[in-house]
Amino acid sequence: MKIRSETNNSLSGYVFIIAFLNILLHLVFYNTLGFHRDELLYFSLGQHLAAGYASVPPMVGFVSWVMIHLLGYSLLSARLIPILLSGVYVILGASVAKELGGKKYAQILVSIALMVTPFNLRAFLLFQPVGFGIIFWGLIIWVILKWLNTNDDKYLLLLGLVAGLGMLNKYLIALEIFGFLLAFALSNKRIVFTKKAFYICLLISFVVFLPNFIWQIKEHLPVMEHMQALENSQLVHVNRFSFFTDQFFLASMAAVLAIPGIISLLVSKKLKLYRPLLIGSIIVVLILALLRGKSYYTIGLFILWIAAGGVWWESRLKKQGSRILLAAVIILLTLPVVPMGIPVFRAKKLVKYFAVAMDKFGMDASLRWEDGRIHDLPQDYADMLGWRELAAITAKAYNEIPDKQGAMIYAENYGEAGSVMVIGKKYHLPDPSCFNGSFFYWFPRHPKHQITSFIYINSELGKDVASLFGECREIGKISNPLAREYGTGVWLCTQPRVDFNKFWEQRVSEIKNPFSH
Repeated sequence: MKIRSETNNSLSGYVFIIAFLNILLHLVFYNTLGFHRDELLYFSLGQHLAAGYASVPPMVGFVSWVMIHLLGYSLLSARLIPILLSGVYVILGASVAKELGGKKYAQILVSIALMVTPFNLRAFLLFQPVGFGIIFWGLIIWVILKWLNTNDDKYLLLLGLVAGLGMLNKYLIALEIFGFLLAFALSNKRIVFTKKAFYICLLISFVVFLPNFIWQIKEHLPVMEHMQALENSQLVHVNRFSFFTDQFFLASMAAVLAIPGIISLLVSKKLKLYRPLLIGSIIVVLILALLRGKSYYTIGLFILWIAAGGVWWESRLKKQGSRILLAAVIILLTLPVVPMGIPVFRAKKLVKYFAVAMDKFGMDASLRWEDGRIHDLPQDYADMLGWRELAAITAKAYNEIPDKQGAMIYAENYGEAGSVMVIGKKYHLPDPSCFNGSFFYWFPRHPKHQITSFIYINSELGKDVASLFGECREIGKISNPLAREYGTGVWLCTQPRVDFNKFWEQRVSEIKNPFSH
């Protein structure tokens, strides 16, 4: 096929307007609920910069560090970067469509479709590696398209940089790279493996990723422990049939583009040059299904399918009226499901909304948690409730302690610890101790002072803790029944019956890794 040369035509101005509207939509509703459990963990990473963490590579920690120093510990500080990336994603999608041959209408249609997808609304609302990952997956697709269209090896070098940075965000991107490499090996584009630039690409990627690779080796590959813990606690509940049906929910009305996009990439002679990308994306989906990956692991691929669909519709719809009608239908039919992607209502109203969606339309997929059961709210929404209350209760307990040097705060999981470490900053709380997640690397192995007061955060007061102190008094507990942590309590334990420091050191010696507790 004839190689397309670089073109000077710029993206449609409407694309940038839609990108701005996407940012504005996220800004309007960013504070409807509150910090998400995972955000509290990831935003805590910025207080302990490192080349790696228990469950993620270092990029999210670096971004957190930057935002903390710019805007402090507020919710806006945590969410501003992903919100801005929501606009970048729209522009990136239009750019992919352009590389596939899409002109003004295709770019606009793709921008609208990407804006209204539930995965776009949710992923770019929260401070998590997911939003960053979607951008990196899309960038890899865009760079490969640029190379296919120009045969300019500078894009292979750029691919190495993007892939390396993507690996510093989330390891899952390695699966995308594997899928595309395998697809190219099976196509007439296997010539890429004979190019010097390709091997320089691999070298660049490895050098960029090297600091985290060294950290993983030094820490005895915690990524393997994390994957095993994920398999045992979450992926075991993944239903393979639901995995595929969930893809339609993730796309929502953008499926109107994604489905013809996949078909056209498969059969269209005009898009034959890009077929290895489709084959690679299918390989990724099948591997994820086989390994019981979570449904949303595929969302980085949607940009390719939706962009191809935009090009297909542009070639089919010639009249201005029909083009406007399609875009309007996508927007109007998406409006009723917007609360599934972003919390536009407060918690109680969201419960009513999801009850209607399930009873009237059988839309229960979003209410199914990792435990496989149906709940009143999506798990992500339930995970945004209760943390401010927990931090306030912990502060109340801490203020009752006269000797602050002899105090220790312990949280059972990383969400509870994160609420103390992030939201607790407004109360001047000290960093908590926690054996879970990346907090495993930060708690004091040998306390500097004799611990005489112990604040314990958990769903219940265990007998082992109660036996260590003469008095354990419950200060309060999360009272919102919609919160995933509903009932989690805070106890103030005083009058130690034993040398708590010796007990602590013994207990610490029994904890082998951040996923064993």
